[in-house]
Amino acid sequence: MHQHRGKSRNSKAANAPKQKITYEKKVDSAITEYAVRSLNWLRKAEFLMSAPKLNLCVEDTGYEIAFAGRSNAGKSSAINALTNQKQLARASKKPGRTQMINFFSLGNPDQRLVDLPGYGYAAVPEAMKIVWQKELENYLIHRESLQGLVLLMDIRHPLQHFDVMMLEWAHSRKLFVHVLLTKSDKLNRGPASKALQEVKAALKKMKLNFSIQLFSSLNKQGLEELASVMAGRLNFTLEQSTEFDLDSIPEASEDDIEIDADAEAFDDFYTTSEDLPQAEGKNSDH
Repeated sequence: MHQHRGKSRNSKAANAPKQKITYEKKVDSAITEYAVRSLNWLRKAEFLMSAPKLNLCVEDTGYEIAFAGRSNAGKSSAINALTNQKQLARASKKPGRTQMINFFSLGNPDQRLVDLPGYGYAAVPEAMKIVWQKELENYLIHRESLQGLVLLMDIRHPLQHFDVMMLEWAHSRKLFVHVLLTKSDKLNRGPASKALQEVKAALKKMKLNFSIQLFSSLNKQGLEELASVMAGRLNFTLEQSTEFDLDSIPEASEDDIEIDADAEAFDDFYTTSEDLPQAEGKNSDH
């Protein structure tokens, strides 16, 4: 009789509904508020100008963060998701043609987001790669307003040759780098987390103390974290509170993601320096 009661109690426990266990970390409300307001601020992004070389760029004042990465890393989709503007950064369907440095103002011309051309595309002629790499190096070394880089890598193919070169350039110039492992939606949670830890370990081995996160333009993973990092580096302050709805950001479609496999940005509009729009109130000598 005693045994039967014990068995009955065990059966009852086994059949009881399982309690859902969550592993989410508690987030500081102040950090959340800063992230939300940062996202709202980044929605003010407007195209300022494109430049084929350093001496034609926007005047070297204020603060700017540059987005860099391979041509298939999903740079256009990331910028569009971050700024809540589906067509702000436009992808070209002709690989390797765009060699422009694209500038976007964030409410004022002294706080800027910069879209660097995608690098490392196999279809680009070697001579063109060499010229572009030289301009990229000039920008990274000599640009005084550059506060740091957001370096995008496809989570399935991180730390390619040019990625490592960019990390080393940034380190030599003591530039801040925030690494985005993009297209994290392509992997399940376990493999994505494993990939993140592997890249973290590789950076540590290279003695590179850079921040890193998972990111997906398709499901908006990591938007708040990226916005907070960028806003902090661009000297954004909480001057006014406005409501922001994360769900209002248009989702990237699969087509958008695939287009990112081509070289990116404004090639459909500006292919020569003669076609470039100039920044308001500035001349082309800057």
